[in-house]
Amino acid sequence: MSETKHTFCRICEASCGLVAEVDRGRIVDLRPNKDHIGTDGFACMKGLNQHRMYDSPDRLQHPLKRVGDRFERISWEQALAEIGAKVKGLRAVSPHAISMYVGTAAGFSLLHPVFAEAFMKGVGSRSMFSSSTQDCANRFASATEMYGFPFTQPVVDLDHVKYMLIVGTNPIVSKWTFLQVAHPGKRLKEVRKRGGRIVVVDPRETETAKVADAHHFIRPNTDVFFFLSFLHELFAQGGVDRERARRYMTGLEDVERLALAWPADRTASLTGIEPAALKGMVADYIAAGASAIVTGTGLGMGRHGTLAQWIADVINAVSGNLDRRGGVLLGEGMFDFAAYAKKEKLFQRVQRSRVGQFRELNGGFPGGILADEILKPGPEQIKALFVTGGNPLMTMPNAARLRQALGQLEMLVVTDIYLNETASLAHYVLPATSPLERADLPFVFPLFLGMQSRPYIAATDAVVEPAGEQRDEATIYTQLARASGVSLFGAKPLQWIMQLLLWGNAPFRRGKQPSLPIRLILDLILRSAKLGKFKDIARQPQGLPWRGGPKPESYLGKRVVTDDGKVHLAPEMLMQQTARLEGIFADESASYARGELRLISKRMHSTHNSWTQNIAELTNGEMGQTNYLYMHPEDARAKGLEDKSVADIHSRTNTIRLPVKLLETLMPGTVAIPHGWGHQHAKGMRIASKLGGANVNLLAADGPDAVESVSGMAHLTGIPVRVEPASGPIDLGSWTGIAEERAA
Repeated sequence: MSETKHTFCRICEASCGLVAEVDRGRIVDLRPNKDHIGTDGFACMKGLNQHRMYDSPDRLQHPLKRVGDRFERISWEQALAEIGAKVKGLRAVSPHAISMYVGTAAGFSLLHPVFAEAFMKGVGSRSMFSSSTQDCANRFASATEMYGFPFTQPVVDLDHVKYMLIVGTNPIVSKWTFLQVAHPGKRLKEVRKRGGRIVVVDPRETETAKVADAHHFIRPNTDVFFFLSFLHELFAQGGVDRERARRYMTGLEDVERLALAWPADRTASLTGIEPAALKGMVADYIAAGASAIVTGTGLGMGRHGTLAQWIADVINAVSGNLDRRGGVLLGEGMFDFAAYAKKEKLFQRVQRSRVGQFRELNGGFPGGILADEILKPGPEQIKALFVTGGNPLMTMPNAARLRQALGQLEMLVVTDIYLNETASLAHYVLPATSPLERADLPFVFPLFLGMQSRPYIAATDAVVEPAGEQRDEATIYTQLARASGVSLFGAKPLQWIMQLLLWGNAPFRRGKQPSLPIRLILDLILRSAKLGKFKDIARQPQGLPWRGGPKPESYLGKRVVTDDGKVHLAPEMLMQQTARLEGIFADESASYARGELRLISKRMHSTHNSWTQNIAELTNGEMGQTNYLYMHPEDARAKGLEDKSVADIHSRTNTIRLPVKLLETLMPGTVAIPHGWGHQHAKGMRIASKLGGANVNLLAADGPDAVESVSGMAHLTGIPVRVEPASGPIDLGSWTGIAEERAA
């Protein structure tokens, strides 16, 4: 018999409200919740088809152990015992030889990253890596230096902004970065309808640009010089609120001197933005009186993302738009997370990586040095890796080299829902529950930091029960800690409590998989924050308004956690990096003078990172069978290419082969390739592995010399490439093989 249940999506920040139709324990349909107060009755095609991903015949049902070239089914008891024994042995030599990679999927479950971190703290290892150094660590680095806390991320006051400059992000397709905004197209149109102005600066006329008032092309990797000239002009046009800056900030004169050297007349030859156009943007930004610069992953994945993000934040601050209605605001969460973190010294460790001496940022090291940490002999060399909620062979730079490194590990353990590329190399694969098979609260940013454009709180029970032996990650890491002879967070009382909860919950499971009482844990979190009971909130499927969210005039002079309580406009670490600007400008100018093409990424409506290519409904039709090399017609003609012809794309790291699509909305000199494709090496994804396509990250470089020094960000966009017609026989099945075969 069919029944209707309410929940919310957990594949991106938007967290759209959903209505599920359940028949005999299976979800047969998902549709938007039209009554949801925070998400406008909207959900994207990826969210509405996610149940097909979770209900796939490829879904992992039980633990697997690799024996030679094949996998054998084993019991949870055997898996935990053998993994635990290996951890004990390695830990006795060096706990840092045991590492973990935490992927994006972990971030959209409240407890998953907490328990993963707790396990590694119990092991005593500092060898943590995450997907943040592939997309957003530049923001964490800038915020740490300016505001004293990595998660202090100002967000646009979307309901009141009068002028919004969007740089390096495409929210209509990718949704917002660090801000919960459902139905972004509708929200952007509302800004314009009430008289606000939206300007997009991007190397492509994106879907967002098409609903904006204006679009300006900018060359990849030149954003920092655009922002420096913007700041220069802001001072020149009298757009700096000096009194406010001197009251609440330090370093105003330092950033003024820095900007003085970068007028628009100087940078235009590199950025491609004419001085008159830039000066007009600044004039409009000042005149609006309630303005915001909005950035995203396209900025951070470039070569100079931390410097660019810092200057963008400085502009919002010195213009008086930080903490101002209609500008950029800081959210208030269930408690003052930044103050708590400062008091408890969270995210303040100063550990350094063995390779490259990179600082630990947001609890982890750069993913771009993971292969080196595995391959380089010596004390604390990584021997074991836990991968949770991610697929680094698809998302990390230079995947061919990383594949080689993973093959040398003494133990690779992957927790996932599929036997994906990374899991296909694992020694042990542990099956996890899907988001729709567990109780949950919204992910950490809205709940702890109030990053919501429309503040509400929600809770969801599991929509369906797991069909196999899947376990939630909180339970898995509690059990792994016990099997490894360690305690979560290194705290024996906490480990005892979790084990008692696990044992106490087992008799009521009636033969099903052991599980922590997730609902009870979430209820305790809500009660401790005085937000009510889990069951009461879960009974309100439309969401409940709450006290959190961004509020003007609530941050400056009140919640800044730097030692002096002021925003640091010119932090020492970032100011030291400005000595490189002249060299960067010369290098980038020389590259463009040589006529090198620059490769950027491109979001697609029907794909989400590397997750959704195994859903048949999202891969039907021409656009779902492969990713493409998108080229401006002028660039294609110059290379002897046309629509549907096949090209080889070379970087200094590798080569891939893809069919060509002509795209007039690209800036000439720029090419684009969507990421997340190239699943031919996955042993357990029968739809995705038969598609064409290539992993664009094979073209990105890894290693200590290739990642950004302050944040550890990989360089995944703005990559110099050479494009030519495919050489030799054109075999569709080889479109991913070229790169790795040549690398081998």
